[in-house]
Amino acid sequence: QVQLVESGGGLVQAGGSLKLSCAASTSRSIFSINDMGWYRQAPGKQRELVSTISSGGSTNCAASVKGRFTISRDNAKNTVYLEMNSLKPEDTAVYYCKAVAATILRGVYDYWGQGTQVTVSS
Repeated sequence: QVQLVESGGGLVQAGGSLKLSCAASTSRSIFSINDMGWYRQAPGKQRELVSTISSGGSTNCAASVKGRFTISRDNAKNTVYLEMNSLKPEDTAVYYCKAVAATILRGVYDYWGQGTQVTVSS
């Protein structure tokens, strides 16, 4: 099992910045954490990818956040970060952390955090 705890959300004015953190804790059944990432879901909309990062540091991000959001991770701490700059009201959403983990029995599973609210006022 992987437990993900997010922090760093809040209310910010347009043009401001926030940094989200997501710390993963694992049970003995987990062999490794592979990709980690951030997704978001605005009211009335589907959950969408924001940005992901592999264990080797390769990143991917949505076009809507490119140049404004930066994902990073600390493998030693099993923690992924999302630095968000130049925030816009349309970035308002619940942000979810996701981890893809491999078990010692060679299964691969997705794990999700509980979500953290980001609200950007105009």
